[in-house]
Amino acid sequence: MLDNAPFASLSGPHRRFAQEHGTALRYRPDVSVFAALPDAAGPADWADLASLAGPGAVLALFGRAPDEVPLGWQVLETGPGVQLVGDGLVTAPDGEAVRLGAADVDEMLALVALTEPGPFAARTVELGTYLGIRRGGALVAMAGERLHPPGWTEISAVCTHPDHRGQGLATRLVRAVGHGIRERGEIPLMHAAASNENAIRLYLSIGFRLRRHTTFMAVRTPAAR
Repeated sequence: MLDNAPFASLSGPHRRFAQEHGTALRYRPDVSVFAALPDAAGPADWADLASLAGPGAVLALFGRAPDEVPLGWQVLETGPGVQLVGDGLVTAPDGEAVRLGAADVDEMLALVALTEPGPFAARTVELGTYLGIRRGGALVAMAGERLHPPGWTEISAVCTHPDHRGQGLATRLVRAVGHGIRERGEIPLMHAAASNENAIRLYLSIGFRLRRHTTFMAVRTPAAR
C-alpha cells in the first residue's frame, strides 16, 4: 500500500478530496497536485488520467518511472526520493505550536514560497492537522499532514523561516504532528528528496527509518488535438 501511497489515500481516507475517472484518481487541484494510477497501470489507465485532468494539466506522480509515461505526455521533472516510516519516532505535544487553518493560508503559502518544502496549494491545509510556531505574531515554522493511506499519515510541509533555523523548531513540530497521528492509532510517514541529506539525517535521528527509495515525477498531460 505504501508503495502507491497517493492511490491508497485517494481511494481511502481522502476520497472526499478525490476526482475520479475510470481507474485514475487525483486530488482536487486547489488541494494538491498529486494524481494516482493503479499499481500495474496500462494504456487505458493513463488514458483515464488524461481525460480526468484535461489537456496540458500538470500532475505530480509518485513511484513511477519516466519510461512508463506514454507517448504524448511530457515529463517535466523527475528525481529520486526516499520514503521514511516513523514507527520509532518519539512524539510529544508542543505548548508553543498553534493549529493553523483557513485564516492562516496566505502566511502558509508565503512561508512555503520562501522555503520550498514541496507542493502546497490553497486548500492543502484541509488534508489534516497543520501546526505552526509564531514569533512576534509572524508564522516562522510549520508542519502538517498530507497523504493518508489507511493506518498511516504523512507528515509534510516541514519548513522554517531562514531567520529562525537552528532552533529545533522543525523537530518540535514533527514530534507534535506525530503525536496527533499516534493518538489516532496511526503511524507517521514521510517523504523527502534523496538530495535533501540534511533533512533525511534529521528524520533518521529522531526515530524514522528508511523504508524504500522511490521516484517523484511531474508530468504534463497531452495537449488538445
